[in-house]
Parts: sequence; structure tokens; C-alpha cells
Amino acid sequence: MTYSLEEYNCPLCKLAKGTLFHQDKRNYYRCPNCEFVFVPQHQFLSSSEEKAVYDQHENSPDDQRYREFLSRLMIPMQELLPPNSNGLDFGSGPGPTLSVMFEELGHQMEIYDPFYAPENNYSAKHYDFISTSEVVEHLHEPREELDRLWACLNPNGILGIMTKRVVPESFATWHYIRDPTHVSFFSLNTFQWLAKHWQAELMVPGSDVVIFRKNV
Repeated sequence: MTYSLEEYNCPLCKLAKGTLFHQDKRNYYRCPNCEFVFVPQHQFLSSSEEKAVYDQHENSPDDQRYREFLSRLMIPMQELLPPNSNGLDFGSGPGPTLSVMFEELGHQMEIYDPFYAPENNYSAKHYDFISTSEVVEHLHEPREELDRLWACLNPNGILGIMTKRVVPESFATWHYIRDPTHVSFFSLNTFQWLAKHWQAELMVPGSDVVIFRKNV
């Protein structure tokens, strides 16, 4: 079976064709321009298959260990936020928790998830901050979806992203690629490319956390 050559173009920067980087049950291509690593579209799960994986997640605001995990993103974001900011937790999942944690700090929150909270027309709104925890690795159209989020930020707003970052020498044994819903993989150089694309300030407060500030 043959596939469109377009699906091997980088779905993030759109400026180069990916080269084969790793192969197991799936193929992984890396962009020579922005170093984004991606799985080609024909190897994506169907929507129903993808949701079946997410339905197995048992995250909850009552889970203290999950709260501690999310604090790796929440704490550095909170340090940058004025009181009573309005935010969006994008990809909130079946048990929204990060939104609850921000509300407990006095912020006003909305959630969006394509499977569990699809009714929020977030793209027509504006926010002081947007959080995305363990979400961007699932994006099928990363350029379009991230640009859409960026357009929703107010001036001086921040976008916080938590995702594991690519380490090329250990990619073959990386647990992140074992999840069939993970199709988009970012390195620090990829996030630096995004910062230039958005003309944004990039902060790197942790090994799996980055924060972008909108300067315009």
C-alpha cells in the first residue's frame, strides 16, 4: 500500500520532509529543520481506539500523587500569574484535576477535551493562561492546534506545556513511544523553534515543562 508523500512533511514547521529516525511497530520521522519527531498519519489509531485507551485513565483530584505530578507544571505557571487570572486547561481528560488546582489558587478556569469536554468553543475566547499537561504528544495536527491555542492567549499570557522530551540516544527504549496514542514528540530545539515562530519568550523550568509568554 502506498501513502501520500505529504504525510512525511513535518506537521509542525511545515518546512521540511521528515527522515526515518526509528522503527518498531510504527515508523518515526524526524524533521531536519525543527527536530520534531512524528508518526505518519496512516499509523494513527482511530478515534474510537484512541478513546478506549483514554477511558482506562483513572486520574482524579482526589489522587494526591497525581496532584504532585501536575504541580510540576502548575507551580512554575502560578509564579507567573497575576491573581484571579482566567485560564483554560486544554486536554483535561476524563478526570479534570489541573483546572481544580488552579481554581483552588483563586483563578477562574475552563476546560476543553475533544473526547470528554468538547462543548467549549475555546477558540472563540481569550485567556490569560493555558495549561496542557501530557497532551501535545497526542496532537494529530500539532501546528494547527498549537497555533489555535496561541491565538487564544491575551497579550502577556502564558502557555504551559508538560510533555517528556526527546533524547535521541535513548529513543529506541523510551517508554513514551510504547503508548500508541503518542504520535508527536518534542525536543528542546523543537520548543525553541516554536518560540521563534511565535516570537515568544521561552522558559524551561523543568525537564518536562516549558512555558511560553506571549509578547504581542
